[in-house]
Amino acid sequence: MRMLLLLLVLNLAACAQRAPHDDGLYQALGGRPGITRIVEGMLLNIAGDPRIVRHFAAVDIVRLRDKLVEQFCVEAGGPCTYSGASMEESHKGQQLTPSDFNALVENLQDAMDAQGVPVPAQNRLLARLAPMRGQVIGR
Repeated sequence: MRMLLLLLVLNLAACAQRAPHDDGLYQALGGRPGITRIVEGMLLNIAGDPRIVRHFAAVDIVRLRDKLVEQFCVEAGGPCTYSGASMEESHKGQQLTPSDFNALVENLQDAMDAQGVPVPAQNRLLARLAPMRGQVIGR
């Protein structure tokens, strides 16, 4: 009887830990096609931004685009897997400043505005990306 009760409790606990998948942000961003347009817009904005464009001079932009799409997709709750390096590893040796980070965020916001992403959805994505700030600045 105890074993049956234990199995029942463990099964209920496992079910409770499986939260329903929330892809509302992913949908608000337009799914993978919308995220791709946002990332491409951000990269185009960066290309014209004298504050930070130098940080991207030696970067494989196609690979960067693909990894950013994966990452944003994951952060938005989409059905993606991020296959890139950690934020710490990919920004190692760049010595990025808070101003550099803020400029990138401005370029992302401009790209989302251009795609007509509602401000609440923009804020949700930015809130999910914000913890990465400490992983890239000063590395």
